[in-house]
Amino acid sequence: MTKLVVQILDAGDLMPKDGDSANPFVEVDFGNQKQRTRTIHTDLNPSWNENLVFNITDPRQFPNTTIDVVVYNDRKSGHRRDFLGRVRISGMSVPRSEHEANIQRYPLDKRGLFSHIKGDIGFRMYLTHDDDSTPPPQTADFETPLQEINPNIFDQEELQVPKKKEKDVKTFHSIGAAPAATAASVAPPPMEFKWPPPMATRMDFSQAGPSPATVMHLPAPKQNPEYALVETSPPLAARLRYGYRGKDKIISTYDMVEQMHFLYVNVVKAKDLPVMDVSGSLDPYVEVKVGNYKGVTKHLEKNQNPVWKQIFAFAKETLQASLLEVTVKDKDLGKDDFVGRVLFDIPEAPLRVPPDSPLAPQWYKLVDKKGIKAKGEVMLAVWMGTQADEFFSDAWHSDAHRVSHGNLANTRSKVYFSPKLYYLRAQVIEAQDLIPSDKSKPPDTFVRIQFCNQGKVTKPSQMRVINPVWNEELMFVAPEPFEDFIIITVEDRGTAEILGRVILPSREVPQRIESTKLPDARWYNLHRPFIAQLEETEKKKEKFSSKIHVRLWIDSGYHVLDESTHFSSDLQPSSKILRKDSIGVLELGILSARNLLPMKSKEGKTTDAYCVAKYGNKWVRTRTLLETLAPRWNEQYTWEVYDPCTVITIGVFDNAHTNGSKEDAKDQRIGKVRIRLSTLEIDKVYTHYYPLLVLQPSGLKKHGELQLALRFTCTAWANMLTQYGKPLLPKMHYLQPIPVRHMDLLRFHAMNIVATRLSRAEPPLRREAVEYMLDVDYHMFSLRRSKANFNRIMLLLSGITAIYRWFNDVCIWKNPITTCLVHVLFFILVCYPELILPTVFLYLFVIGIWNYRFRPMNPPHMDARLSQAEHALPDELEEEFDNFPTTKHIDTVRMRYDRLRSVAGKVQTVVGDLATQGERAQAILGWRDPRATALFIIFSLMWAVFIYVTPFQVVAILIGLYLLRHPRLRRKLPSVPVNFFKRLPSKADMMLL
Repeated sequence: MTKLVVQILDAGDLMPKDGDSANPFVEVDFGNQKQRTRTIHTDLNPSWNENLVFNITDPRQFPNTTIDVVVYNDRKSGHRRDFLGRVRISGMSVPRSEHEANIQRYPLDKRGLFSHIKGDIGFRMYLTHDDDSTPPPQTADFETPLQEINPNIFDQEELQVPKKKEKDVKTFHSIGAAPAATAASVAPPPMEFKWPPPMATRMDFSQAGPSPATVMHLPAPKQNPEYALVETSPPLAARLRYGYRGKDKIISTYDMVEQMHFLYVNVVKAKDLPVMDVSGSLDPYVEVKVGNYKGVTKHLEKNQNPVWKQIFAFAKETLQASLLEVTVKDKDLGKDDFVGRVLFDIPEAPLRVPPDSPLAPQWYKLVDKKGIKAKGEVMLAVWMGTQADEFFSDAWHSDAHRVSHGNLANTRSKVYFSPKLYYLRAQVIEAQDLIPSDKSKPPDTFVRIQFCNQGKVTKPSQMRVINPVWNEELMFVAPEPFEDFIIITVEDRGTAEILGRVILPSREVPQRIESTKLPDARWYNLHRPFIAQLEETEKKKEKFSSKIHVRLWIDSGYHVLDESTHFSSDLQPSSKILRKDSIGVLELGILSARNLLPMKSKEGKTTDAYCVAKYGNKWVRTRTLLETLAPRWNEQYTWEVYDPCTVITIGVFDNAHTNGSKEDAKDQRIGKVRIRLSTLEIDKVYTHYYPLLVLQPSGLKKHGELQLALRFTCTAWANMLTQYGKPLLPKMHYLQPIPVRHMDLLRFHAMNIVATRLSRAEPPLRREAVEYMLDVDYHMFSLRRSKANFNRIMLLLSGITAIYRWFNDVCIWKNPITTCLVHVLFFILVCYPELILPTVFLYLFVIGIWNYRFRPMNPPHMDARLSQAEHALPDELEEEFDNFPTTKHIDTVRMRYDRLRSVAGKVQTVVGDLATQGERAQAILGWRDPRATALFIIFSLMWAVFIYVTPFQVVAILIGLYLLRHPRLRRKLPSVPVNFFKRLPSKADMMLL
């Protein structure tokens, strides 16, 4: 006989019920069997270590059952008990034998909306068999109910839509290094059975037809648990902000990371140093040594009063000595001479925590090796601090001891800002009195404009005359400050002759903030591009010259897109005058990474990892941790938030410029994470390990996991909620929209300008890192992405098909009770038509409230299965990573291949946009954006009440008149419902590129 064993181990951080403590015990409910552990008195972290055994009467139905593990508080008075939390486990996730079972910890879940629960519980479950010959349940018997429940399956491995749900069942995965068998595994082979059954969807569904509420909540296909999110509980000060009694606790402003202590040594200068060389000179430098770690300042030639101003930081956790030795030496060709030293007892170093003022350096007398005072003094400051210290980013760190001074800047943490970008517009109107070299042949003219490495040309003039007319507008991306020149050239297409040229400084071009009157067009004199002829023209001061009529202006009312609009981090206009106040603060703690793959296999299989985070125009870069596959950065950064419907991007790279690397060496990609702010709850601290997935020609690879802490704090609730009704982009994008054919090219130029500017910073943020963060190749065709977008559409259409099948089942009386209820509802609505719209909005409100229990508890991340990256074919990846144009040698094949990729890329974009719109509609009641869903269901309730008290005919007339209103009563800006819909999140930011 098969039995279920539940081994209850312990629990932690339970909610106190009797004063400051509780008397917890655990009750396990399986089927009609209930068993409980003993009661542990006055302990919020109890330990039971008890085994509870249950009989399984029908092993075939066990995967469809649910095990409830509930923690109660045993009251001393009376027989009542208090609810402390519960965990619900699906039977299909229980291991088949004891050796397959791992000890797992589960966060305790609430029983209702207003439950106050915290803590977790640790236990393990497994099955035992009295007779090993008992055959396991067969695959066909297990899958048959699923086929009956949902016959409309587009792809059995990709989509399984349940019809009706009995209970809320949660499956959990082990966090250990060896992944346990879980319910979220990939789909099993057709004729092979695995225990627990690795299905992609929950199996605890009844046989009845689906209700529309269940249809509206379609679960996305699950991915491999190896690529899933792992929730963590690091010891952050932000989690201790409030005690269980609501009293504030002492916290630091650097509360999103684990606190790390460093020994800081500030070597300022020295004076009155003795002469050590025979020539009467001294080349001093300072050596700071703690145990096996040694830092050295630059040596200054022939200077007895040197000034260094260098800071050294030694990680406290790696210190193996209690003595700090600061030695002044003289640089020589052979052995360096000892000048003097100062010794410090590390435990006596004072502790400094910002916002305390910096520690003032002091003069210390140098002593020789015997402890006798020597000539000279050195000015130092020694203190114990954290990574919140303002000297942290510029200090020399002990983990970078092998990096030379020249490459030390490449390992430091820095903050960068993107250049402010504008759109430069040039309207080429006409030209007069052009003088071609061959006057017998009329010129076929066009205009070429070059600005900031951007070159664009107009179409040829329709008439071949010396006074051509174009009336064409060209757009460029202009970075601030405006230092580049605008070169306007008139050329003859037939002879390639330059008929005239004018060079204009961009700083003299007028700016236009909004849709105000355009500046006046001006006539400019055209000159031949030969220097000698120009000088001769200036000397003779010729009165005659060819002219060109051009209108130039800079538009600052637009937002210059350097990212894809699907996961943009900034939607503010270029003009500072038009920008709105911030609505909140985003805090990011880059904690650590684990299980990184060695990226430098030729150098001993090491990785020098650093992180880059981008939000808005602010880029941050962490310090590089050398030669480790489990780096711990613990650095925190803050951004102001102006729009909640934006995305923050965090990338991890391997530093190729630590020591002796070539200039053309490129930092390798380790992985990237994108998180949409609107999917985060306010003031909640999210701490997870995010998988670092990279798609390569050889297939999908996981390069490790990145641990982040994230918190979005709202400072203006009213402004944030009104953002959902405002246009996504500045209103200039709608009043005078930019042609779609120009957007991709303008975005490419904007990315190129940002990458060039940041690569010229010190230390540089490499171009390959910037391009990876901005998704420079997002517009290129990929068969894999096309299949992924198609599957997204199929997943949406499956909901519509499920509703149709449900209605068809009602029509054929498959379930007589349901059909009778539908008839009753139909007769009520026919007799009372004024109840139709209130019923619809009330039903939407009820669905939204019902789906609240299914709301995502974790932020979105890269979904490998949604991206079709797990099982991509080699030829598909070869095509995706092929250069554009292709490297094929046959000209005919190359022409057809490039044409196919160009056309298919546009189709792919359209399909992705359609999927985005559908996913936004699905997210209205899906609580992916909790604020948007709350606004919608409250609006639905209000409309239900309003339409109920208002006569139906009046409402219908008002809606009809509004839809058929005169064009003069319409605005060019999108309506509030359209703006609200465009701000809803989709799964585009979860796509793995």
